[in-house]
Amino acid sequence: MKILSNIFSLLVLVVLFSGCGKDNYDAPDSRLTGTITYNGEALNLRGTGEAIQLQLFQDGYDKHDPISVYVGQDGVFSAMLFDGEYKLVTRDGNGPWVNNRDTMVVNLKGSADIKLEVTPYYLIKNEQISVTESAMTASFTIEQIVPSATINKVMLILSKTQFVDDVNNVFRQDISDVKSGAVSFTADISGNTDVSNAKALYARVGVLANGADQAIYSSIVRIR
Repeated sequence: MKILSNIFSLLVLVVLFSGCGKDNYDAPDSRLTGTITYNGEALNLRGTGEAIQLQLFQDGYDKHDPISVYVGQDGVFSAMLFDGEYKLVTRDGNGPWVNNRDTMVVNLKGSADIKLEVTPYYLIKNEQISVTESAMTASFTIEQIVPSATINKVMLILSKTQFVDDVNNVFRQDISDVKSGAVSFTADISGNTDVSNAKALYARVGVLANGADQAIYSSIVRIR
């Protein structure tokens, strides 16, 4: 009986290893990197919570579900893939730009670095941000790119980490009824202990266009 038991155990192990061998596919080893840009310049975006995504499609396969690619707050993205031809597409209704489903064909062999051009509703330029014990002051220019666009709100944001956006922050003030052009705002932060106690503090401003699900942002400024 002991011999029969050992033979059975050996057969089970052979079957298990054979099954595992069928699932051991090579991992993708080619890297696609890129940046979302307007006129060649990287856009400042929300980078947390996988809020902004691109989609990769590859023709000629039974599975046509897109591969999601997540974009960082500096507009940079990357993905590990197999060599081949891909279509890189902006996700429908996602991002602070005109919803054209912008598409780029990428021929990947080993590595590729690309720029995906979009048309943002607005840009933020010439930002100057300062913080005292009681106030946050931001001066900047809102450049209108799409003539028909309107501003939903402007956001003044502070964070104790380098990730600064409408969700990841210790202070945020929304300002409505804002027009494009040179603007300046001051927000009261005197009662915010998260701000006063933060060992590190970073600042940013954002502009959300009506009809967009995400805001365009300024560069991040380290206050302390």
